[in-house]
Amino acid sequence: MKKIALFLQLAVLIYFVLFLILFFSFDIFGSTFNMDPLTPESMLKVFLFGFVLHLIAWAGVAMQRSKLEDKILKMQKEMNELKAKLYDFEHPKIAPSTKVSPSKTQDDTPANLPPRQNFTD
Repeated sequence: MKKIALFLQLAVLIYFVLFLILFFSFDIFGSTFNMDPLTPESMLKVFLFGFVLHLIAWAGVAMQRSKLEDKILKMQKEMNELKAKLYDFEHPKIAPSTKVSPSKTQDDTPANLPPRQNFTD
């Protein structure tokens, strides 16, 4: 796709350069090739065709850029996965051991609390 986009851009450049030369030297080339005089309609057709060529070249470059960006994103994702695997390999998870909870004192348990006393004045 890269070469197609390059050739399309080159075709647009050559197309407009040739018509620019023809436009500036129409007095010489027009009579040589028995061409009709330039009219606004003929110039409009020339520029519209050139514009279509330009759009095709632009679309080719955009498709190429999109393809390359997708490839870059895929490579970055793969690289991140490899980094994660390397990190996991270097830092293995330690199995959680059975932790002994500190023994509760008798004051903390609700069964050992004295019953509530209501004081009234």
